[in-house]
Parts: sequence; structure tokens; C-alpha cells
Amino acid sequence: MSSSFPPHPRPPGELFPSKKHEAPESYLIAHVDGGSRGNPGPAGYGVVITDQNRQKVASLSEFLGRQTNNYAEYHGLLAALKYALEHGHKALKVVADSELLVKQIRGEYKVKSPALQELHQQARNLIARLEWFSIQHVLRERNHEADRLANFAMDKGMGRIPASAAEPASSSHNTSLAGQEFEGVVRNGVVVVENSRLPEGTRVQIRVRR
Repeated sequence: MSSSFPPHPRPPGELFPSKKHEAPESYLIAHVDGGSRGNPGPAGYGVVITDQNRQKVASLSEFLGRQTNNYAEYHGLLAALKYALEHGHKALKVVADSELLVKQIRGEYKVKSPALQELHQQARNLIARLEWFSIQHVLRERNHEADRLANFAMDKGMGRIPASAAEPASSSHNTSLAGQEFEGVVRNGVVVVENSRLPEGTRVQIRVRR
């Protein structure tokens, strides 16, 4: 379910009534995610930005130190907003798997945490500089690339991978495997592919043979 910001009259709970309801011809899409291991604990965010045709434009990630999940989610949103504005884009669609973040930005939830109130205001100020803005909540499995980047940032900040390590490659290269068939067997509840090794993150469908 997505929400964009229509013209007057303002619907209940809407924060940005001046935004046009219809999507423009050209806009960016930002999949954002943030996480914390411990909540609070080592935290980071990941952002994958594409154009309206789903062509990748940029990927962003950052380690945030010891913070909460919601703090990291907000920083992912802020990173996406800043990227759009700094690169001259005035239309942005945000996709996030944090229901709290989405509903707070829409005005459906109040922001009670003092730590988030400042971040929420920063987001409002940046959104106000856009000509069009939309935000959509999705399930976590539909936000896996941003999640991968957030976990990469956390691993890097915790010293689990070298500080010089490059960001993980997009799993889009797995599309070259589409349609191929592989033999496998279930061992200890896990499907093990035989005589082949699939890239991490490859999506598969299982068909049981008799």
C-alpha cells in the first residue's frame, strides 16, 4: 500500500498536503532499510536507488554505531532524501519494510520517542523541498537488497569484514540462471543442491519428484 501527498483539501493525518497525487514521468525509487543487532546495538542502514524504470542509480550504506532499529530506519530515509535533492531530483518514491517509519511519515502514528522526533522533523523538512513524494510499506522479503546493504554496513562497522571491502553485489545477476534446473535433496530440513553451487540470494522454486 502506497501513500502520496495530494492537493487540498487535506485528508486526516496527512503531513504534506501540497504534494501532487499523480506520479510524474520521471522520479527516483529508494528502497530503504535499517537495522540494529541488539536494539540498541551496532546499527546501520542500506539504500538502493533506481529510476522509475527500475534501473539502478546508486547504493548507499553507513554504520551508525550503537543505535536502535528505528533510528537506523530513519537514517536510511534521510540518506535517500538527501541523495535525491543533492542530485537535482524533485520526485521520490520511498519503499520501506518498517511500518512504524511509514506510518509516522504519513502522520498515522505519533512520534513519541525524543530521539526520533528530531529525525522525523529533518525528514519533513527535506520532503517539503520535493515537488512529489510517495512512501510505501512492503514486507521484508521485497526489500532484500536494502537489507543486504544494511547488514553489510553493520558487519563492516563491527570489524567482521575488512573496512576496505566493497559493497555486496546486487543479486540481479542471478537472473541469468532463470529457467535452469538443478538436482537437489533435502538433508536435515535444508535443500542441498547437488553438483552445483548457486550464488547467495538466488531465488528458487521447489518441485518434488517421486
